[in-house]
Amino acid sequence: MNRSTIFAILILVAVLGYFLTLGPDTTRNIQGTFYELIAPFLTTGSSLEKQITSVRTGLKSLEDLERETNTLRVENRSLRATNEALRDVEQEVNRLRHALNYRERAVFKLVPAEIVTREASTWWRTITINRGKRDGIEGDMPVVTDQGLVGKTTTVSESISIVLLVSDENCRVAATVEGTREQGIVTGERVAGALTPMLDLNFLSKQANLQPAMKVHTSGVGGVFPGGLLVGTVSSYRVRELDGQARLTPAVDLARLQDVFVVIGRK
Repeated sequence: MNRSTIFAILILVAVLGYFLTLGPDTTRNIQGTFYELIAPFLTTGSSLEKQITSVRTGLKSLEDLERETNTLRVENRSLRATNEALRDVEQEVNRLRHALNYRERAVFKLVPAEIVTREASTWWRTITINRGKRDGIEGDMPVVTDQGLVGKTTTVSESISIVLLVSDENCRVAATVEGTREQGIVTGERVAGALTPMLDLNFLSKQANLQPAMKVHTSGVGGVFPGGLLVGTVSSYRVRELDGQARLTPAVDLARLQDVFVVIGRK
């Protein structure tokens, strides 16, 4: 053991011996002075510990807030999806209710049918419905919706039927213009670049001078389509060399057909 170590031990023993000779009051005074000297450090340490605890609590609160925010986001998406589904259901119910009301107030006997197939190559020409001979359907029967004329049945089997749409050039409909004595034949025409087909009302007089938005109905001539079915509205009119011609917007949105009615007679 070297001299420095021995000297340090002797000093420590002397200090301890000195404290042991002191009375209780003196010892307490020394302890008080010591604690007073280190109090700022203890306070600083306590404050630092409180700050660290506060930061940890804040971080925990942020984590909880983030979890709650994510939960609310998920619930919000779920509610939006539910609302959209409810709106779709409401629209479907309203559509079916409207169709049912039309069937009840119509002067015709109507057989409801759903579209089962529709080919892209014949989109504006034909549709296939889930009604046939066993439902009383025959060829050349008018097909309608509550909005107006859709077309007529052609090929009919026991359970399905092919419907020739009014937008097909081979579906010819005798028609009359509301508020006039003008009559003609409606045929379909697919306009290049147009998203929806247009109809042509031919064989009008040159003096017809039809105006936009005038309604065109079936005239009842020809034996296939009864009179009074809305075919479309006038979009434009022009005079040709031998007659007048009106271009019509179809009354029925043929691109969005879902359900139709087949007219099998009068009530």
